[in-house]
Amino acid sequence: MELKTARLTLLIDPNKKAAFERLCAQQDLTASQVVRQMIRDYLAQHGVSYAPSGVEPAESAEPAPATARSARATHPAKATRARRKG
Repeated sequence: MELKTARLTLLIDPNKKAAFERLCAQQDLTASQVVRQMIRDYLAQHGVSYAPSGVEPAESAEPAPATARSARATHPAKATRARRKG
C-alpha cells in the first residue's frame, strides 16, 4: 500500500457518479478504492511499472527502467518540475 497520496480531480456526469457510488456501496467499497484499483489495472495492462510512493524497493529486485511515459503517468508534477530544472 502506498504511504503517500496525491489528489486526482476529474469531471463526470452527476448521474453516472451517483450510479458508480451506489454500485461501490453495494460492494462495500469506496469509490476511491475502485478508482485506485482501475488505475493499477490500467498501468499493468499497458506495461507501465512504478514503485508505490514511500515504499522502498526490495534490494534484490532489479529496478524497472524509467521511461518518459511512465514518469508522466505516475508523477506528472514531478516530471514537469524535472523538465524545468534541466
